[in-house]
Amino acid sequence: MKQNFFKALAKLNKLLLPSYSKQQLDLSKASKLQLAIIGWRVYVTKRALG
Repeated sequence: MKQNFFKALAKLNKLLLPSYSKQQLDLSKASKLQLAIIGWRVYVTKRALG
């Protein structure tokens, strides 16, 4: 059940949050907010897959 929740959350993230890989964002120049968004997306993606 948790995995289904995170799969749905990952789809929601994909729709609402920006994709910094498409923008070719340099991580060394990213702001704290951008790093937090990246971290959140990684966390949700890992939970959805595992």
